[in-house]
Amino acid sequence: MNIRRDDNVLVIAGRERGKTGKVRQVLPSESRVIVEGVNIVKRHMKPRSTTARQAGIIEKEAPLHISNVALLCPKCSRPTRVGHRILADGTKVRVCKRCDEQMS
Repeated sequence: MNIRRDDNVLVIAGRERGKTGKVRQVLPSESRVIVEGVNIVKRHMKPRSTTARQAGIIEKEAPLHISNVALLCPKCSRPTRVGHRILADGTKVRVCKRCDEQMS
């Protein structure tokens, strides 16, 4: 997976198309990501004695499929595909395919 936690992404498909946000969590086994402020759903929660969660209607972010988001390059601020490069010291880094700049 080319997208990691704390990356900025753009939603490119679905009802949330055009929105941007920071990746809060990556679920690699399901090929999904949770993006801050995107794909908000409402869940009706029952009160539980074991947890301190508030009962009622809770709004939370639902996962998006990884194919529906594109990584935003921190240098050129445009959605991009991700390449990989091995540096002289042997570390593997991600590279923006548009501007050929190294991403963290």
